[in-house]
Amino acid sequence: MTKSYDFDVLVIGAGPGGYHAAIRAAQLGLKTACVEREAVGGVCLNWGCIPTKALLHAGEMVHESKQAADFGLTFSGTSLNIGKLNGWKEGIVKKLTGGVSGLFKANKVTLLTGQASFVDDHTVKVGEQTHTAANIIIATGSEPATLPGITVDQQVIVDSTGALNVPDPIPGRMLCIGGGVIGFEFAHIYNNLGSDVKVIEFLPTVIPGADTDAVAAFRKSMEKQGIKVATQTKANRAEKKADGVHVELEDVKTGAKTVEVYDRVLVAIGRRPRTDGLNPEKAGVTVTDRGFIPADRKQRTNVPHIYAIGDVASNPMLAHKAMKEGLVAAEVIAGKPAEQDAVAIPGVVYTSPELAWVGLTEAEAKEKGYEVKTGNFPFAASGRAMTLQSTDGFVKMIVEKDTDLLLGVHIVGPHASDMLGEAGLALEMAATATDIALTIHAHPTLGESVLEAAEAVHKQAIHIVNR
Repeated sequence: MTKSYDFDVLVIGAGPGGYHAAIRAAQLGLKTACVEREAVGGVCLNWGCIPTKALLHAGEMVHESKQAADFGLTFSGTSLNIGKLNGWKEGIVKKLTGGVSGLFKANKVTLLTGQASFVDDHTVKVGEQTHTAANIIIATGSEPATLPGITVDQQVIVDSTGALNVPDPIPGRMLCIGGGVIGFEFAHIYNNLGSDVKVIEFLPTVIPGADTDAVAAFRKSMEKQGIKVATQTKANRAEKKADGVHVELEDVKTGAKTVEVYDRVLVAIGRRPRTDGLNPEKAGVTVTDRGFIPADRKQRTNVPHIYAIGDVASNPMLAHKAMKEGLVAAEVIAGKPAEQDAVAIPGVVYTSPELAWVGLTEAEAKEKGYEVKTGNFPFAASGRAMTLQSTDGFVKMIVEKDTDLLLGVHIVGPHASDMLGEAGLALEMAATATDIALTIHAHPTLGESVLEAAEAVHKQAIHIVNR
């Protein structure tokens, strides 16, 4: 006799991965519930991707208002209402999270509110109630990593969550500890809003994992805008005093130490998987010493009917990766032939200019044994970029020399993230640089720069001198 369960699928976590999994499972006819202890939408909608992009847009508007004088448009009497800015940001969050709740109702997904904790491999306790499920998907996400010697108070020493609440007045001096995506996005926000910002990074380069040429151009643009950048530098401790936060910085190469004073300090050294209170060991689920719950290409853990997706399963910790994995897990449970088989997962830093990439870097391609050719097209040669007053950066295309097969695309420039979709599709379809070069792109657009980079691979770009 088949055992009866309350649900066919129980998803723990309603972030991007979790809500995608729950909705797809329900679409496929499975009785589905989703547990959330904080807010529907998870970190991404509430304290990450969405509110950060709202603040980036606001900061960019301030920057553009100053640039407008170059073409004869001047503003007078402009001011920044911090309360209204924070309220506008929260309004966007509320609208989107409400939309997810509405989708749950429309798809008949049962929302359970509270801390989820395993009782056994088919039973989960939520608050004071227990629920059983034939299949369980763990989508508990991640949280900011902490730094020894520096205590976050979410007022003057903040993590990525606290940094979303812009203080009034804007801090005069700000330190961002960590030169990754989060550190630079907040550095860009506060720099545009008026702070004197410095970014420090322990490693020799910022944005680890991105192409070195692209990172060099990105860093140059950030520094041109007034953001100070120091690599191979670490923060040992921070002490709050009357005149600000005194931070001891150390040069990793020489060991030399200095103390600098800031009005706000952001700790953005990465994120760690979140499993607190979950008790996965009661279900027999394996957890690594770094806190991850490993999953195979079908998102199954070592317990076949328990799945793990998103940040809690593996790096990279990206919402779009979690979304895809959520769909895979739901479809596998429904008996569909699904697995996580992405050729490449895109990455983006949403500053201005943006830094976006998909596929292999030039160094990675060479390490894998490819003989490569590259094509570069600068936005300084793009008519559309000129009209946007955004000509920093370039499109770099990496291809295998003998086959012309596309291996990676790296973009520093305006709306780079929006141009990345074409590159991702080309990689998934095993397209060549010639395929892209032969595709007619609308004129005048930024997307033409992808075409010209493909032509530059074969020294045939029209709007640059091919050397």
